[in-house]
Amino acid sequence: MTNPALDIRIGTMVRANAPDPAGTVRQILPHGFESIEPFFWQTLGGVDLPRLAGQLRDVIADSGVTMSTLGMFGNPLEDRPLDRETLAGWEQLIDHAHLFGATTIAGFTGRVRDRPLPESLPRFRQVFGPLAKRAADKGVRIAFENCPMEGSWATGDWNIAHNPAAWELMFNALPDENIGLEWEPCHQLYYLIDPMPQLRDWMPKIFHVHGKDASVRWDVVRRHGVHGAEPFAFHRTPGFGDSDWTAIISDLRLGGYTGSIDIEGWHDPVYREALEMTGQVAGLNHLKRCRGGDFVPNPA
Repeated sequence: MTNPALDIRIGTMVRANAPDPAGTVRQILPHGFESIEPFFWQTLGGVDLPRLAGQLRDVIADSGVTMSTLGMFGNPLEDRPLDRETLAGWEQLIDHAHLFGATTIAGFTGRVRDRPLPESLPRFRQVFGPLAKRAADKGVRIAFENCPMEGSWATGDWNIAHNPAAWELMFNALPDENIGLEWEPCHQLYYLIDPMPQLRDWMPKIFHVHGKDASVRWDVVRRHGVHGAEPFAFHRTPGFGDSDWTAIISDLRLGGYTGSIDIEGWHDPVYREALEMTGQVAGLNHLKRCRGGDFVPNPA
């Protein structure tokens, strides 16, 4: 009997240009991760993608773990050497996605640096128009993470896809059906946005979900605002933040989402360094409980 709970898998991200990503996956799979998002920061770093895909498939073997999404995080809209490597990385991941079994490539849109957000749209259309067609020809979707990377509407270095007004501009500029979002509640909470109405509004465009949360210190907001010396919010591993993941997963199911929620670690101020995997496994188990717990088949 198939397990319908696995229509939404709970997994984690693994840095693909680290020294031994396959070794990392081998170590963490026994903890119960159901999916892996291999990702790259700015550059493929000379990684042989067919070889990496083979190594990861060998480790995963017959466990049923999936790699539905690959990540490429950098600024493909600009023209510095690393930016050009990021764009080349997008192209190569699209071309090699099938080797991983991936159907989505995710990352930042990039941005024309230090300029108001709308000024990036012509370059966004110029770069991602061809990428969207390249991806569609291979049955691949493109998903933009909603992380501001400390940018704003007025200025920034990395990403324009960080709030709903920007999404409207982006999807009007490129209405391709295979362009959407890699959504997570963390960045919305950091903007003091309620993630739940946003999730419902944008459900058709959500292609992938990151398991990352945030804690807002409302006492700091009330006393000092959001631009003072006191941090008013922290990124958190799921289970340690403010999001109602039971409600999030319920709405994802109601909206017809199938795919994975991959935990984005390395941000929690408490469960980090020596406690990184402790926090991630706690987050994994929390998300599984919010998904409904162990699958129990109905009586015959």
